[in-house]
Amino acid sequence: MSFGEPNNPYGPPPQQPPTAPGHGQPPQQQPASGYGVPQAPPYQQQPYPQQPYPPQYPGGDPRFPGGYHPGGPAEMPRPTRVAQILVGVIALAHAIIAGAYVYFLTQWDEVMTEAGITGDAEAERFADLGKGVVVFFLALATVFAILGLVLLLQYAKGGNTVRVCSIVYSSFAIVTGIFMLAYWGLGLLLMAVSIVAIVLSAKRESAAWFQRPRY
Repeated sequence: MSFGEPNNPYGPPPQQPPTAPGHGQPPQQQPASGYGVPQAPPYQQQPYPQQPYPPQYPGGDPRFPGGYHPGGPAEMPRPTRVAQILVGVIALAHAIIAGAYVYFLTQWDEVMTEAGITGDAEAERFADLGKGVVVFFLALATVFAILGLVLLLQYAKGGNTVRVCSIVYSSFAIVTGIFMLAYWGLGLLLMAVSIVAIVLSAKRESAAWFQRPRY
């Protein structure tokens, strides 16, 4: 019996082949995150600098002339104020014209008598037609005076409609001035005032005033 035989049951056990490192061994436990391992310092977030509020300008942003700024002027701009005054002047002129027509009607019959129209049917018919025209212009002047007064009072709180109506109103006043050219220069003055009122009402400052937000 030889111990050198490979099939000898009494011989030493056969040698096991070497195993790879770590093979057959329990896996190594990784240390839990945060336990026994130094942590990096937390990220310090830089505070965002607070933006200052824009300064308040009582007369509007100086970057915009005439008190205009994107949010709307806080006070009525000067061109708009002047346009309001001119609208009042136009309304006053129409009131004066209406008063002149009233005075003329009170003297109508006396003037017709002095002209020798009384008693002539054909002449009286034409006289009555002329009197009707005077009454029509009287009513028209009265309406224009009232409209001007209404627009004048709406400048402080009215919307963009007031501005548009002021432009239209002043345009019709130019026509009135043309008809009144023969009366002591009143028509020429009315035309000049109406043109200036149209220009001022159409300016950007006036548009910003009437289109400003209302809370």
